[in-house]
Amino acid sequence: MLMKLLAEAGLPDGAANLVLGAGPTTGAPLTEDPRVDMVSFTGGLVTGRRIMAAAAPTVKKVALELGGKNPNIVFADADFEAAVDHALMAVFLHSGQVCSAGARLLVQEELHDAFVDELVERAQAIPLGGPFDENARTGPLISAAHRDKIEAYVAAGLAEGAVLRCGGTRPEDPALQDGFYYLPTVLDDCTPDMSVVRDESFGPVLTVERFRDEAEAVVLANATVYGLTGAVWTEDVARGQRVASRVRAGTLWINDFHPYVPQAEWGGMKQSGFGRELGPAGLAEYQEAKHIWRNLVPSPLRWFE
Repeated sequence: MLMKLLAEAGLPDGAANLVLGAGPTTGAPLTEDPRVDMVSFTGGLVTGRRIMAAAAPTVKKVALELGGKNPNIVFADADFEAAVDHALMAVFLHSGQVCSAGARLLVQEELHDAFVDELVERAQAIPLGGPFDENARTGPLISAAHRDKIEAYVAAGLAEGAVLRCGGTRPEDPALQDGFYYLPTVLDDCTPDMSVVRDESFGPVLTVERFRDEAEAVVLANATVYGLTGAVWTEDVARGQRVASRVRAGTLWINDFHPYVPQAEWGGMKQSGFGRELGPAGLAEYQEAKHIWRNLVPSPLRWFE
């Protein structure tokens, strides 16, 4: 469909080509080939590192949009209803299989108990189902292997001291036994040193951390090798702007989570990658600056006379 639309838009034949195949047999040769001037990749950190290494011998341009472990920071003065609703959407949309998922919830101490209690109650009520179930609000994981990975991830978090508030298992509903389903999961009392907080699960798992004040919130938010997205929830306009400017991530939302618009560039910092998609900055990734000089009145320099 993409190629059909490009043709209808008038793109010349051969300007865009769709090549399908597995990474080792298709992606790797394209990445290594000296005739390829630029590689843009969206995916996992491990593959991104391999692409950088493969592109190095030919010194080609690379743009990487990799993983994320994105903090969703909620201050005590936030709009409670909106913040809870968006916290659910941030992590459980598409069963958490989103690079920008708000999988780390940072809640100010005085709000923590009421906020997490409400969040857990709503998470337990999220209906799971397949693509043709009109009542479903989230679906299965991509494969059995990925579900196994999520189960191991949660088990590691519990072993490290996280408190299971809901989920943490496969659903018992007989109608869901044929799919790779995993219940929306909330792990409370987490700390930055836990692997469940550091590592990207890419699944329906939310970790909860507490913070005392603005300074601690920023420290916790930045305590990750990733830097893709984040959000700040507060009614204090100045504080929202301060925190957003201090969190190292390519996109920061204030009193919102997950909006994407084609006019705004998208990309990460740190090990979430480099380069941008969307907007003028995204188009610039595919361009090269070139300087052409024309002397309108050439004359001898006579330097060596």
